[in-house]
Amino acid sequence: MPLSVILACAWVLAATVVALLPMRMQFPPGIALLIAAPVVIVWLGVDYNWFLSLAATAAFVSMYRNPLRYYWRKWFGSDDEEGRE
Repeated sequence: MPLSVILACAWVLAATVVALLPMRMQFPPGIALLIAAPVVIVWLGVDYNWFLSLAATAAFVSMYRNPLRYYWRKWFGSDDEEGRE
């Protein structure tokens, strides 16, 4: 089994464990997982094909949609509260 698949499985298990933590303890490991995910996704795409990378990206964006929205607004200066759920 390629190392990229093993790391992707480890990432999924780590994300599951982090999700089970209390909210105040999720931030540091969640940021580490947020940073590591694109590396693992690109590695999977290189080892297999672009379609697998596309599916993994869709799953990642779905899983991290709220933090990604928050950082998007923070980085691009959209501090308005419109559109928040």
